[in-house]
Amino acid sequence: MKEALIIFVKNPEKGKVKTRLAAKAGNEKALEIYMRLLEHTRSIVTSLVADKFVFYSDTSDYNDLWENNIFNKKVQLGNDLGEKITNAFKEILAKEYQKVSIIGSDCFELTADIIHMGFKQLDSADVVIGPAADGGYYFLGIKKIHPSLLDNIAWSTNKVFEQSIAVCNKEQLTYKLLPLLNDIDEEADWIKAQEYFSL
Repeated sequence: MKEALIIFVKNPEKGKVKTRLAAKAGNEKALEIYMRLLEHTRSIVTSLVADKFVFYSDTSDYNDLWENNIFNKKVQLGNDLGEKITNAFKEILAKEYQKVSIIGSDCFELTADIIHMGFKQLDSADVVIGPAADGGYYFLGIKKIHPSLLDNIAWSTNKVFEQSIAVCNKEQLTYKLLPLLNDIDEEADWIKAQEYFSL
């Protein structure tokens, strides 16, 4: 089956990334950590068989760490995260992919094997979600658009995963879950990640 992976990233600009982390660590350190997260994400997805699309928050960059011969580059369109994800899914599904999944760049625990597992689980489910410990999710996989799955979600809160599962149950969408992982949102998250990965 034709598969595509969408990677949502923010353009790495000081003062505009990891703002919660920057509140304690400072903008310079926050940018440095974000670059590490981007590099980690690139390293785990590069070898995946799926076609890869990087969606930037502002403008696409053809001279950055995402190699142009591996990653297709796009810009996020929409007023909120739900609309941006919906538009990205619609654009890629229109290219006749049978499975499309999206990840961000906040999860140091994410591996290529987990992403591969997510695509595989779409064989027998309408939706695959990778829950994050902060109440959000780090992975969302679908085979077709389910508008309600991304509407009226309290983005950037600890209710995102819970609300998404509620939508699946209400709409009678079959779903499977990936392992629970930790995102890097606060300085404490990065300190834990450093201990875990011996960074």
